[in-house]
Amino acid sequence: MARGKLIVMEGLDGSGKATQTGLLCQYLESRGRRVRHIEFPDYREPSSALVKMYLNKEFGSNPGDVNAYAASSFYAVDRYASFLRFWRKDYLSGATIVADRYTTSNAVYQMEKTPREDWNKYLAWLQDYEYGKLQLPRPDLVLFLDMPTEISQRLLSGRYAGDERKKDLHESNVEFLTRCRRTALYAAEAMGWHTVSCSQEGAPRKIEDIQRDIREIVSQKL
Repeated sequence: MARGKLIVMEGLDGSGKATQTGLLCQYLESRGRRVRHIEFPDYREPSSALVKMYLNKEFGSNPGDVNAYAASSFYAVDRYASFLRFWRKDYLSGATIVADRYTTSNAVYQMEKTPREDWNKYLAWLQDYEYGKLQLPRPDLVLFLDMPTEISQRLLSGRYAGDERKKDLHESNVEFLTRCRRTALYAAEAMGWHTVSCSQEGAPRKIEDIQRDIREIVSQKL
């Protein structure tokens, strides 16, 4: 049987990935597809231990305290373990895999730590490492939910009921996230992601309107 399809929902923290991923899974199932929903990091599993240590600031209080290649490896190992243990069989037997984050998150969050002139070099390394050496599946479609940082921060504060102490290493650093949005938009153009605008006139767009855009892209591309 032919391998399945891999759809990735990417975006900064607070962009609505979990909500939109869930709605997309429901839509695809209603269209008769066999769907497997996965998300990264997989905090339920021991493979995410280094990711949790990193985000809990055990390696430093600033994202830059762990270089792009080391941090990328933390996340890549978690994905590798997840693929081998949980969704490889489904993928190889024709299921549609819908991922909330994937290799693409390294391009968003870790490429920022490298010099601007090295961004293409980093993207080439990332793809060779995860898709080549680790042999993880390449996505068939990447949807980047573009939410301006100032809006996503308001949404995150609401998620944590205003308790800023609950934010992790990335979420608590607005300057870092602002730079990550810039690298995300660069990666989206360089790697052929489909960017979905999640705001309008300084406010979040309606969930159903964003989902409509997502379904239209998925229908066209798959």
